[in-house]
Amino acid sequence: MLSKEQIAQRIAKEVKDGYYVNLGIGIPTLVANFVRDDIEVEFQSENGILGMGPFPFEGEQDPDLINAGKQTITALPGASFFDSATSFGMIRGQHVDLTILGAMEVAQNGDIANWKIPGKMVKGMGGAMDLVASAENIIVAMMHTNRAGESKLLQQCSLPLTGVNCVKKVVTNLAVLEIRDNAFVLLERAPGVSVEDIKNATEGALIVEGNIPEMTL
Repeated sequence: MLSKEQIAQRIAKEVKDGYYVNLGIGIPTLVANFVRDDIEVEFQSENGILGMGPFPFEGEQDPDLINAGKQTITALPGASFFDSATSFGMIRGQHVDLTILGAMEVAQNGDIANWKIPGKMVKGMGGAMDLVASAENIIVAMMHTNRAGESKLLQQCSLPLTGVNCVKKVVTNLAVLEIRDNAFVLLERAPGVSVEDIKNATEGALIVEGNIPEMTL
C-alpha cells in the first residue's frame, strides 16, 4: 500500500505544464513537493497566494507565509498575494485547471463528502464548496478505507455532501480509479496490491477492464 507521500507523488503525474492548481489540506498539500522540475506550474491557495512552492526546510519557516490549512509554505519567484475575494474570484471564474482535494467519502457517481462529520466540531466549510462547484477537473487523494477497515469509496455518501457529480479521479493507498458510468473504473493498482484486494476494499460499483497494471511513481 502507498504512503501519503506516495499518493501525492502519483497525483503529481497528473499535473501538466502551464496548469494553475489548487491544493486542499492534508495529502494534497504534499503534491507540490513532487511536481517535475521541467514543467511550469502555479499553485494557488484560497487564502490569497498564487505561486506556492514546496514546504520549507526545518528552521526556514516564515510564520506569516501560510496556506489555507495554516501550514507554513514557501513562495516561488514571481508569487503574488491578494485578498480572499480575489482568490475566490479566480476559483469561481474557473481559472483553476486542476483541484486536488482530500475526502472522507466519495460516491460512485462523483459525489464528495470532505468537510463535516455530524456531532464533531469543525472549523467550517472553508473553500471546499466553491472549489467543487467551480472546478472542471477534481482529483481526490484519500485512504481507501477508514481505521475500522470500512470502505470510503461508496455507492452513496453517508456524510454531508460538499459537492455532487464532480470528482473525476481518485488516488488512494490501493489504487488509481476514474469515476465513469456511475462506477469506479480501476486504472492502476498499488505495487503489491491485487485486484481482489481492491474489490474487497471497495463498497461502490467497481469496473475492472482487462489487465490492471501496477502504478509507477
